[in-house]
Amino acid sequence: MKSIAPSELIINNRGAIYHLDLRPEELANTIITVGDPDRVKAISRHFDRIDYQRQHREFITHTGWIGKKQISVVSTGIGPDNIDIVMNELDALANINFDTRTIRPELTSLSIFRIGTSGSLQADIPVDGFVAGTHGLGIDNLLNFYRLEQNEEEQQLLQAFLTQTQVHNQFTQPYISSAAGSLLKHFVDGYHSGITVTCPGFYGPQGRVLRLGLSNPDLVDRLTDFRFGQYRITNFEMETSAIYGLGRLLGHQCLSLNAIVANRVVKEFSKDGQAAVEKLIEKTLGIIAGI
Repeated sequence: MKSIAPSELIINNRGAIYHLDLRPEELANTIITVGDPDRVKAISRHFDRIDYQRQHREFITHTGWIGKKQISVVSTGIGPDNIDIVMNELDALANINFDTRTIRPELTSLSIFRIGTSGSLQADIPVDGFVAGTHGLGIDNLLNFYRLEQNEEEQQLLQAFLTQTQVHNQFTQPYISSAAGSLLKHFVDGYHSGITVTCPGFYGPQGRVLRLGLSNPDLVDRLTDFRFGQYRITNFEMETSAIYGLGRLLGHQCLSLNAIVANRVVKEFSKDGQAAVEKLIEKTLGIIAGI
């Protein structure tokens, strides 16, 4: 098998992959990703034991145990471009032999959970509530650099989205990928569910106006009004579609869980977003530890 060139798979002088600065033995098969580097410690403080702690740039990793479950929590930073780095490097750690630079003959499927914050696009999903994303719908363009194929239901959802919102006329070619059903089934009680839209920015791409005008001032309303059968768009943020799309292509099981800190329909913002995130962490860890 042909080895992967040093310019494509960058391994540093301690035998760790470049951006995450992790060696394969320092990563668990169950992984929690968070955008905020400070949130790594907020999660790992619930661990019974921490075996590894690594940091390089915005990428912080703590690997430890809750009972008999080994878990790694990894900060990604904000945005789909960072997710491209993290997902590819997590997969490399699990599925590439660093000594020979070749793909392992038997591949490992990781379980990857995002714990993040998000804005609600429905009046009935309040601030401080939780959302489990059934799908990640990207208007960020990242997965258009890869060969992502949608199943029939996803194709129908995407076509309905394009027809109803007309987003593709002004921005990019949206894409969609589903959550892992094997994980989603555990996150029903206490979680709203629906499509999570991923945007390439926080201000204009999410319909916010400060000093700059928008090319699509009706974006938030169009996303809120979207319907396709039982599906609607519940929330938007900046990572989920990239996690779902790359996870599918690489053979991993992924689920995005978000605390709602803003409701863009009723114009409310959480009075204590940190407390909402802590409740999401505690609830989610309890479920993950038992899976």
